[in-house]
Amino acid sequence: MGLIQNKQQAALFIAILFHAVGVTGILFFDKQLFAALTPFHLLLSFVLILWTHADRNIYFWLFAMLSFVIGFFAEYSGVNYQLLFGDYQYLPALGTTWEGVPYIIGVNWFIIIYCCGVSVQHVLNTIWNRLKDEDMPRRKDVGFWAIVLDGALLATFFDWVMEPVAVKLGFWQWLGNGSIPFKNYWSWFLVSALLLLIFRLFPFQKNNLFGLHLLLIQLMFFLILRTFL
Repeated sequence: MGLIQNKQQAALFIAILFHAVGVTGILFFDKQLFAALTPFHLLLSFVLILWTHADRNIYFWLFAMLSFVIGFFAEYSGVNYQLLFGDYQYLPALGTTWEGVPYIIGVNWFIIIYCCGVSVQHVLNTIWNRLKDEDMPRRKDVGFWAIVLDGALLATFFDWVMEPVAVKLGFWQWLGNGSIPFKNYWSWFLVSALLLLIFRLFPFQKNNLFGLHLLLIQLMFFLILRTFL
């Protein structure tokens, strides 16, 4: 237990430090330079999730792989055929691409879906523990769909917060009149719901407080930049 707590605390400190440095660098120093470091920042977040996640069984790795592949090819269908999200293109800030889609975007999909999934799971655990203390029954079907649907809403809200900042930082650009289409948000909800269904069905450990903390840190990061950038 002590080792787990130490990992959680160390990961939380590292995440806060790097996001704080990122906000400071973008707002007060070289915006382009710090934006170009985003792929390394996402890889660090990915490593911290792996480090703090207990019992990484085969289903966890399969979920991670499917999050990468499904997220990546959802973006591929959007960039190349406008089937999802809208008419947009990625810019060089996110690094090496294949068919116009940065490889790191698959990692980003995993991070967001994982963090939303464990965050909703944490809320459910808190509610269930309270119901248990009060000798009240719990409905497992409610918990199942809460993770899928509430998690997808949370992921879509995260994208809503992030979108204007990502455009200003040169991660991607919307073509046409440059506005963010509503299609982007319902596409986010659908892809997120599919990935969270996989998250819910696969039998692996879903309790990781760092995932909740990382989601809150990233939301604060983008909210600050959305306000002041």
